[in-house]
Amino acid sequence: MSVVDVPPFLAPGRLGFARKADVDLFVERLEAFETGQISPDDWRSFRLLNGVYGQRQDGVMMIRAKLPGGFVTPTQLEALADVAEVYAGGKGHVTTRQNVQFHFVPMADVEAALRRLAAAGITTREACGHSVRNWTCCPFAGVARDEPFDPTPYVEALARHLLRGPYSSSLPRKFKPSVGGCCGTDCSQAFINDLGFLARTRAAADGTVQRGFLMIAGGGLSTLRRSALTVEDFVPEAELLEAADAVVRVFHRIGNRHNRAKARLKWAIDKIGRDAFLAEYRAERDRIRAEGGAPLVLPLQPAVPPRRAPLAQVASVEPGYAEWAAHNVRPQKQAGFSSVVIRLVLGDITAVQLRGLALLATSFGEGEVRTTNEQNLVLRYVPDARLPALHRELVRTGLAHKDANTVADVTSCPGASSCKIAVTASRGLGAQLTELLDRRPDLIAAARGVDIKVSGCPNGCGQHYIAGIGFQGGMRKLAGRPAPQYLVYVGGGIRADGADFGRLLGKVPARRAAATVERLLDFYIRGGGTSHAFWTTIPTDQLRSLIADLTELAETDATEDDFIDLGEARAFEVVDGEGECAS
Repeated sequence: MSVVDVPPFLAPGRLGFARKADVDLFVERLEAFETGQISPDDWRSFRLLNGVYGQRQDGVMMIRAKLPGGFVTPTQLEALADVAEVYAGGKGHVTTRQNVQFHFVPMADVEAALRRLAAAGITTREACGHSVRNWTCCPFAGVARDEPFDPTPYVEALARHLLRGPYSSSLPRKFKPSVGGCCGTDCSQAFINDLGFLARTRAAADGTVQRGFLMIAGGGLSTLRRSALTVEDFVPEAELLEAADAVVRVFHRIGNRHNRAKARLKWAIDKIGRDAFLAEYRAERDRIRAEGGAPLVLPLQPAVPPRRAPLAQVASVEPGYAEWAAHNVRPQKQAGFSSVVIRLVLGDITAVQLRGLALLATSFGEGEVRTTNEQNLVLRYVPDARLPALHRELVRTGLAHKDANTVADVTSCPGASSCKIAVTASRGLGAQLTELLDRRPDLIAAARGVDIKVSGCPNGCGQHYIAGIGFQGGMRKLAGRPAPQYLVYVGGGIRADGADFGRLLGKVPARRAAATVERLLDFYIRGGGTSHAFWTTIPTDQLRSLIADLTELAETDATEDDFIDLGEARAFEVVDGEGECAS
């Protein structure tokens, strides 16, 4: 296997994904739009393919920095910090697809922001639009004890192979891919992706161990939830790019280009059937072989950091260290090292914190961080002896939030704070639930194996359909006035061999969502729940009865607060906007 050519931009430690030509073309097309040479629709499609979304507010944009595999170097953290500080109100937002988004960027500043990102090797190409989106990956790839091998170089190879490819930016709809490696879990959420690869090994005829991947396709959330189906039980590593190419080509050919609401790969598979889809895939594999195939090229990976000498013994650890370490520290398969989950409340991180993290990644870890699909960050290869010192530095930068990946670690999409199609301000509910659980450490300690996710609309960017307890923003009318509410789902989650989607229990006014969580968690704890599978043992009617009184709100009982969304100060209204996530 050879090493890939160095692209135009180099990120220290890893090759960058950006090209100056992408930004130059963006500026050229913008000027063509402004002079009437291309239509608004053509400009919007191009803008989206380059990671620039319109917001609910006029004159400002959202920029999505695409981070394949979730890898971020210190140099890139500095660039993200610069964009956040100069153009985006001082903060960035980590998404459930391991990207970093910047909101409220004035249109006049978009070019400068894109150039700053590109200078650090960060691309926005195909971060949005009808394209192959960001390749997500287990953030513990390479350090997880139960993985057959490190899938990190493979996810990078896949991302490089398909980025700017002949089909990657002209698909019928968005196409979300994933690579994972852990056995017994699905950390990468492959089963809710359009295409997923899970690392596997098998014995070859000559007695050697062969690397390869379980290949699945057709998963997804939103209004049609599907757990991905198996395409191949074992794709040898040498055939990885060909297999991925084949699924992308099949989708390009058979996907629905007339109805965007039914255009994802899962809809195409439903329409023609599983067997027909697999036949299309096999035929495409034959065509690719006839064309000469797609040889696997694994990029060079950063060197594993040497074991550092222990720091001088500190007189005392920072208060709260033990509580933080209980859930935020995960031992690695490399003896003497641990990975640290840096919990970001609702996925937010400030420019100052990004810069501080760039220093910590170099002085304590492997020289990079990884984003997670729980909207957090992971700092890996931290020597165990240095954990107390790292905790002290995280306290100083405001990044020592405990209870990572517990029920307290609420996930939320941006919601109506910026999204055109969101119904509710999901971040307001996320903040309220975070505050509730901070006040109820008893719930955090007892409610093991359950998570909470919030979305502002049915599309499910907050992944509420696969949450132990999920909330979907909605609206009800009271006395002719709109009031915010949430649809309540329970029992969703990801298994090692599939995805489970939550059952709808009812619709509660927004201001009763916190009470709903307390009631459901109390029931979960009393019943001895340890995972999302607990909910499947309880009849739906029984679960619905738990919150039935919370779903009811008579007009005579409503107060003015019921007509104000959580975290907002003015009357709730539903904005009838055209969402660009469907454009």
